[in-house]
Amino acid sequence: MDAAQQEATARARELQRSWYGEPLGALFRRLIDDLGLNQARLASVLGLSAPMLSQLMSGQRAKIGNPAVVQRVQALQELSSQVADGSVSAAEAADRMEEVKKSSGGSVLNSTQTTASSGAPTVRRVVREIQSLLRSVAGAGDIIDAAQTLASTHPELAEFLRVYGAGRTAEAVAHYEAHQS
Repeated sequence: MDAAQQEATARARELQRSWYGEPLGALFRRLIDDLGLNQARLASVLGLSAPMLSQLMSGQRAKIGNPAVVQRVQALQELSSQVADGSVSAAEAADRMEEVKKSSGGSVLNSTQTTASSGAPTVRRVVREIQSLLRSVAGAGDIIDAAQTLASTHPELAEFLRVYGAGRTAEAVAHYEAHQS
């Protein structure tokens, strides 16, 4: 990729961050992870072609042009949160994804189910919030660079940045649970 393409991709990701709260690549990867999808299935549920999803994820395109698709993304984000905090099972999520796919947009989910039955957020939910916050201020490469810079003087902080800023959610959950005692 030449410098002009890199600049265009960076600009598209910044626009995505301002429009959708984060780059679509990060948002879609989280949906894929939380909902147990692959890219083709996510594209199908959203009503996008697989190439369009890929272009949005890579920053080759900045904006989702169809408002109904944007609403489906929001519905899947809500569903993803419910799966992450344990208020919706994987089987229920599969049924609800079919409802989202058939919808012309708008929420088809029960918006009151945002926390576990105790009312407290789950460890996975807390971890996802930490990851989202870190990833909203810097990309994974920048976070890894910062972690490497801190590694010799502040190894615990470097590990935190690496695990939560650039690692998988399962790794971050394990880290969180290990440091709670």
